[in-house]
Amino acid sequence: MASIPCPSNFTSAFLDFSKSYKTQLPTGANMMKSVLGSSNSGFLQHGFALKAKIFNPFSLITQNRFEVFAAAATGKTIYDFTVKDIDRKEVPLSKFKGKVLLIVNVASQCGLTSSNYSELSQIYNKYKDQGLEILAFPCNQFGFQEPGSNDQIKQFACTRFKAEFPIFDKIDVNGPFTAPIYQFLKSSSGGFLGDLVKWNFEKFLIDKNGKVVERYPPTTSPLQIEKDIKKLVAA
Repeated sequence: MASIPCPSNFTSAFLDFSKSYKTQLPTGANMMKSVLGSSNSGFLQHGFALKAKIFNPFSLITQNRFEVFAAAATGKTIYDFTVKDIDRKEVPLSKFKGKVLLIVNVASQCGLTSSNYSELSQIYNKYKDQGLEILAFPCNQFGFQEPGSNDQIKQFACTRFKAEFPIFDKIDVNGPFTAPIYQFLKSSSGGFLGDLVKWNFEKFLIDKNGKVVERYPPTTSPLQIEKDIKKLVAA
């Protein structure tokens, strides 16, 4: 796949995020606040202003659970979806038939950003000619750590990490506005991670038949799953 063009005179809008914005992966109650919104302010990521004392986060979880299982019931495959790329052009995922896919929700200001982007680029450069595609979906739902425009996100990934893999339009991966592709991914994988994407850089591995074969938590680095990728591209 063609590389994202990198203007030589571009100065990244984002400075040294690993130093300025480094954020640890939350746990427990803090994780719930990060995924669903701040209970102190009553403001949810999706734009609803609610009073914290009457907000029940489990109602949103229940709604999301209904959505993802409804998506699974349609019997669709990953190739039935069309998404928008970082330039907002429609991309049918059927164009990736016969390839191994690693799908990741990314962010530019997370404590996991530097290591994940660096390793994703490393893995992609090593296996792209063997049939691997990495599909990156920016998401601002976790600690508001992907606040930039699509152009800023594109330039950041390109200039800082020389990312050549496809980057797509910013989406929601949880809640009532979850992108259909993520409804499908979550309903197809299940397991201990459940219905919610937990944080930035959660990963879904898809085989050459478009089947979700593994789901990895945010703290699992790309290099840690290289053996699984290598096995699938060789199949």
